[in-house]
Amino acid sequence: MERAAEALNRAANSNGLMNVFLIGCFGALGVRSMRQQRDIEALEAEKESLVKSNKAIKATIWDWKKQLFAEAEEAAAAGSKNSSRAAGGPLVPLSKLKAIYGEVTSPALPAADADGASGKSPASKIVI
Repeated sequence: MERAAEALNRAANSNGLMNVFLIGCFGALGVRSMRQQRDIEALEAEKESLVKSNKAIKATIWDWKKQLFAEAEEAAAAGSKNSSRAAGGPLVPLSKLKAIYGEVTSPALPAADADGASGKSPASKIVI
């Protein structure tokens, strides 16, 4: 038993064994770093691909929106409201499209009397 303890003590104090251990750790860290770098490069390539596809989708949606508005404006100009459905006209009137896309102008607040005694003041917004 003493021999085993003495051999372990010599091995623990040996520079050669410590160097082998440290080189092994350095190698393991290097391999892990290389794997992580490959993963990062793959994720960056995937990100670029997703950004390109998102831009293409946004452009397509924008084109569809412009087409919808153009068709609705044509129908409104022709005076046909939802009566041209069977003829391939727009399904949604222009006013409804503007409401859906948030492009409706808000109605003006009722004007107060000349002396400001309308009885109601517009609600003030508190932003915190």
